[in-house]
Amino acid sequence: MSFNASTASPANASEVSSVSAVPDATDPTSPLWAPHVAEPVARSLCTDCGVSRMADPGLCSRACQFIAPDYAALERRVHGRERDPARADERFFGPYRRMLRAALTPPRQGAQWTGITTRIAERLLESGAVDAVLAMAPDPDDVWRPKPVLVTEAAGMAQCRGMRMGYAPLLALLEPARARGFKRLAVIGIPCQVHALRVLERELGFERIDVIGIPCSDNTTTERFHEFLALLEDDPSTITYLEFCADYHVELRYRDGRKRRIPFLLLPLSKLPGDFFPITCRSCVDYSNTLADITVGYMGGEGEQWVLTRNARGDELLALLGDEVTLAEPGSAGDRRGPVRGFLKNVELAAGGLPVRGMPNWLRPLVGWLMPKVGPRGIEFARARIEMKSVESVLHLRREHPKRMKYMIPPHVWSLVEPYGLVAKEGERK
Repeated sequence: MSFNASTASPANASEVSSVSAVPDATDPTSPLWAPHVAEPVARSLCTDCGVSRMADPGLCSRACQFIAPDYAALERRVHGRERDPARADERFFGPYRRMLRAALTPPRQGAQWTGITTRIAERLLESGAVDAVLAMAPDPDDVWRPKPVLVTEAAGMAQCRGMRMGYAPLLALLEPARARGFKRLAVIGIPCQVHALRVLERELGFERIDVIGIPCSDNTTTERFHEFLALLEDDPSTITYLEFCADYHVELRYRDGRKRRIPFLLLPLSKLPGDFFPITCRSCVDYSNTLADITVGYMGGEGEQWVLTRNARGDELLALLGDEVTLAEPGSAGDRRGPVRGFLKNVELAAGGLPVRGMPNWLRPLVGWLMPKVGPRGIEFARARIEMKSVESVLHLRREHPKRMKYMIPPHVWSLVEPYGLVAKEGERK
């Protein structure tokens, strides 16, 4: 399991807290501007990307990832081509030019990893390439809650570093940005936001939109995330940082400078309610944010960041960092097939309303110690997560929204789950 970091920067390594409040940015002259937006229109399978809060909420019917996505057509429009099945890893991660392990040197203070995402945005603002960056900052009333902001000065991006958890109407700020006369934007978003943006971008009237994508595995509401924190600590208000790491541990940091690492297998996941992750996240088919110009995450980074440039613009965005970033070829080790099969069995039980197979408590510490040494690592770890998410999408949609399967599950997802014996039934595939 891993949560999505609904953040402007999936970045790390600072001893400084990644959770810091920002002032209420309602003043349009502020470096971080958070204009008022309308209330959302009620939708099913909705992550409140912001489109339903725009002047024409009916745009949801075309833009939403959870209605009838056409990834092949959007890949051709954005990248000039579809993912190439002959290029093995494009089956998992979508079209890309370069796949790299990367780290800013030195890491930026307050960043979730090393700060690559926010530094790219800073460079765009410093160079005048964009008028504003649409990103997330912490809500003034809850530092874990993401608040969409338009950042107009490079120094303001420091307030957008770090992890947020929850849904936030990012795209609702596109119309205020246009009304203010901004012509060139950068947008930092998660897959459901980026999908809607790509569908609509030609009609939005901007000269240029650079899209920096954050991978998203699972999300939940900010309120539910607070429930999770309360299971980890008697006083969850002391936690300033949380990260699901690629070495099968969660790292926590505290206000007093302490650090704590918990193996995934020792997390109190059995105490979470069944709807902790909504069906939207359990049916999402785009973990790696394939429609972004550049994807910046951690799954394939082996302790550093994982970067995929997907088109010429993505290469340009990475080049903005110059010698501030160290780049290397990503590594890969282990075998994902066993863990994916085990995940498939558990999801079949959970989706059918049956108890999930439990591991004896005495065995959990041993397996938690072994997994970072023998489990899938690097790119193999990222492949495993993609296959797990694909399995999850098929099984949960089959149980809860079977009539939507033929519209919501693209062909490449079926190709990922079929080796595990999960094949389309009649009426599930176009």
